[in-house]
Amino acid sequence: MNSDAKAQFSAEFNHWPNRGRTFETAGHEIFFIDEGDKEKPVILLIHGFPTSSWDWQLIWGALQDKYRLVALDLLGFGYSDKPNKRNYTIHKQADIVEALVEHLDLKSFHVLAHDYGDTVAQELLSRQLDGTAKGEWRSCCLLNGGLFPETHKALLAQKLLLSPLGPVLNFMLGRKQFDVMVKKIFGQNTQPNDETLNEFWTLINIKDGKHLFHNLITYMRDRIEHRERWVSALKNAQVPVGLINGSADPVSGIHMVQRYKELGCRLDYLAELKDIGHYPQVEVPEEVAQCYLKFLNDIVSQ
Repeated sequence: MNSDAKAQFSAEFNHWPNRGRTFETAGHEIFFIDEGDKEKPVILLIHGFPTSSWDWQLIWGALQDKYRLVALDLLGFGYSDKPNKRNYTIHKQADIVEALVEHLDLKSFHVLAHDYGDTVAQELLSRQLDGTAKGEWRSCCLLNGGLFPETHKALLAQKLLLSPLGPVLNFMLGRKQFDVMVKKIFGQNTQPNDETLNEFWTLINIKDGKHLFHNLITYMRDRIEHRERWVSALKNAQVPVGLINGSADPVSGIHMVQRYKELGCRLDYLAELKDIGHYPQVEVPEEVAQCYLKFLNDIVSQ
């Protein structure tokens, strides 16, 4: 990420919550941002773990020229409510996304997702196939994420958070340990600077959110339990599917793309970003925006 982009990333941080609003669903307040001409086609953006919709800020401007953008903070993330219970499920998060779709009366939209958001997107894509979905998808594009549990190389800290030791580890986890974990999954030449790490850490701690890590991490079990349903959604997708993947990501990099191809999942567009890690939209936002717009332009021209 170049220095100009990093400066922008920091300058907009305090304005982000003021650009959004909340709605209530299932007894929880959920933060979302809805910007752009209501007559333009919609992109629904679903963020990853453990951050928030803020992850999309660096590509926001490039996409907003032609699209209306809608992004939310999932339950337990960012500026949304953060109940301290170990009952977070991907299905529940998918319900929240669909509640927002209904709240905004979105009839059709493209979906761009990352990491944890990829798994939410897989469940939502499954609902498109079984006829129970809210709104009609026009396309699906996925950034780095654990699409297949057999290729998801979780960090040791993630495995420990999921274990019975999770609450203890979560209590002990501080800023220093967090910074080390984040730097491990970024590309060697696209490391986050102190301002970016400060922003990530701030978002996590809003509403005392750090105490949730061992609760939110249960999505790793969901991926195993619902693997067949969610892999089937990718194989049988009825809309164009694209991948934009940071190849150097130790969690879900080039090995995940290889597995995607092996399984015969639908793939209409692929951009493999050499030397880029787990957060391509933060590490090389200009390139990600160009790739994603190319994907959208290609499917429109088909």
